Amino acid sequence: MIAPIEHSEIKIEPNSSIPKYIQVANSLAEEILSGKMENGQRLPSINELSKANSISRDTAEKAYKELRDRNLAFSVLGVGNFASISDEKSKNVLFLINKPCSYKMEVYDSFVTAMGSNVHVDMHLYYNDEQLFIEVLKKNIHNYNYFVIMPHFRNATEGHVNYTPNVINFIENIPKEKLVILDNSCEEITGDFTAVYQDFKSDIFNALREGLEKLKKYEKIIFVHPEKAAFPAPGSLVDGFLEFCRLYNFEYEIAPKVYDNLEFKNKEVYITIEDNDLVNLIQQIKQKKLKTGKDVGVISYNETPLKALLDITVMSTDFKAMGQKAGDLILNRKKEISKNPFRYIERNSL
Repeated sequence: MIAPIEHSEIKIEPNSSIPKYIQVANSLAEEILSGKMENGQRLPSINELSKANSISRDTAEKAYKELRDRNLAFSVLGVGNFASISDEKSKNVLFLINKPCSYKMEVYDSFVTAMGSNVHVDMHLYYNDEQLFIEVLKKNIHNYNYFVIMPHFRNATEGHVNYTPNVINFIENIPKEKLVILDNSCEEITGDFTAVYQDFKSDIFNALREGLEKLKKYEKIIFVHPEKAAFPAPGSLVDGFLEFCRLYNFEYEIAPKVYDNLEFKNKEVYITIEDNDLVNLIQQIKQKKLKTGKDVGVISYNETPLKALLDITVMSTDFKAMGQKAGDLILNRKKEISKNPFRYIERNSL
């Protein structure tokens, strides 16, 4: 029989907004997940926990219920609470996605597949919101073996930002061996960690250069970049677009949306990021009895099955490869910063 632990060092911040029972549960969870306890080891009794840490019995009871809800403890009626530790190969992963969309889910699905059945992955959406992101991490910082993060945030003045100062400060508190950054820049974070990222500026530049021969038949490129949207696109996409247009002497325009009642000029090509802009554009092209790839060029950002079905030319990172790579790095315990493959897929809309 495994000997019970006599005392557990609990970290309680009296001025914290986090309830005391969550703080107690977090401290115990950290000990369980760190390997300081064995599976089935008896935890302090309600009385022992409350006396040793100057907390009420109610707080101690709530803390143990929280641990049971996280599958980190189990209780035996009339005996007590015990640590519940999965086998050595099992891992718990917190997967933070900034917005709900098909291509983000493709990353998630390929990651879960790569990790296999021994891994429990909890997905949370934070909608580009700094405070929601921090609250999710704050509550769960002691509960997971890995934290997989897609960092994209909304700023009232700048639109999209990779990180905010508060987000960086909080991410820096995550043990680097547990941190995986996906999709966006990782240069702002210090230390030795894992990342699979996009280089938005160089990716869009190289993709447009790959499509240069087809683009030459158009006189103007219109880039629809919704900077102030609920989920703003990275500004570095504009940087790469401008670099391409200036290098190859294309007339260009940057628009925040596809407006209604467009007056299509001769030989224009549109690049869209948001699906609603793409739909509006295609509808207007059809209403005016024009043909994509002949009268109006269309390129969309981020591949989806629907765009393939509609024969739309796309520029897109390989979302499946991103999730697969992240999973492989975790399983092989490799700390590596890797640029994700980016594709230019030419179809008849150009």
